[in-house]
Amino acid sequence: MADTPKKLLCPTCRKPVESTNEDLPFCSDRCRIIDLGKWASGDYKISSPIFDPDVLESLQQEQAHAELHGNPTKEWKN
Repeated sequence: MADTPKKLLCPTCRKPVESTNEDLPFCSDRCRIIDLGKWASGDYKISSPIFDPDVLESLQQEQAHAELHGNPTKEWKN
């Protein structure tokens, strides 16, 4: 029984992608750029909470600093 290659689909357009494609996991440079644009515009979000105490403390300090200088930021939740 031979191993059959897993069918890979482009996360942007859902077209099949060859495992040798230089744009893997995308089918083309166009789909790669579309995905990058979605990250840059905030369409994609990482929704898991921050548990690293150093990162959380840094974010809280940045928020407090911004509020002191009249530039309030979004409230960070942990």
